[in-house]
Amino acid sequence: MADEEIGHITHYFPKIGVAVIEVTAGGLKVGETIRIKGHTSDFTQTVDSLQQEHLQVPEIGKGVSAGLKVKEHVREGDKVYKVAP
Repeated sequence: MADEEIGHITHYFPKIGVAVIEVTAGGLKVGETIRIKGHTSDFTQTVDSLQQEHLQVPEIGKGVSAGLKVKEHVREGDKVYKVAP
């Protein structure tokens, strides 16, 4: 099963290593594995936490944006994929 595109990065805060992801299809839950891919980014990581308005949330759905701690530098427009288990 191929990775499913679920959204993209809309902003990145380099000092704290947090990206803002906008979900455009499906949803995303804490504990799931994602892949972030762009012109210079391509890595896989587990979602350790999601935040909306500085509050922890267990999951986000389509049309929602949330903050996500990332292990590498990302850029606006990078695609986010949910990795099939």
